[in-house]
Amino acid sequence: MSIQIGEHLPAGSLAEFIEVAGEGCSIGPNTFQVADLVKGKTIAIFGLPGAYTPTCSAQHLPGYIAHAAELKAKGVDEIWCVSVNDAFVMGAWGRDQKATGVVRMMADGNAAFSKALGLDADFSKFGMGIRSQRYSLLAVDGVVKQLNVEAGGKFEVSNVETLLAQLA
Repeated sequence: MSIQIGEHLPAGSLAEFIEVAGEGCSIGPNTFQVADLVKGKTIAIFGLPGAYTPTCSAQHLPGYIAHAAELKAKGVDEIWCVSVNDAFVMGAWGRDQKATGVVRMMADGNAAFSKALGLDADFSKFGMGIRSQRYSLLAVDGVVKQLNVEAGGKFEVSNVETLLAQLA
């Protein structure tokens, strides 16, 4: 069963490729505990099957990049893109999509976070193994306030426009 509105995000870690060294972050992949990252923040999270895949690259990620300022104007502190890829791939995809500094490209390399959410999917028939379902959610201080999970093969409710409307 997947996570539900009103529940806390599960414990776990996500990795992010850091381009510029900063306080507590070295250049390259850095692993972060989800609970630490969400504490006291409003986070828009969207999950998708994979970096560089057609719908993900042409619509899902670009929509969140294009509307990031609107999300932030409605109280969102950070926007995360979560995918079952490694941090190197997520970093390269983020650079390619011009997401750097706008959307945090969070790698769920072994699908552990996606599984903990109950939002993993088996894409083995496509040669992709276990991946994330396509979804969006809003978490406030780690508690899910909105959740939009797509039916298989669809892109109708996890888009940025749906989440923006829910923030109105």
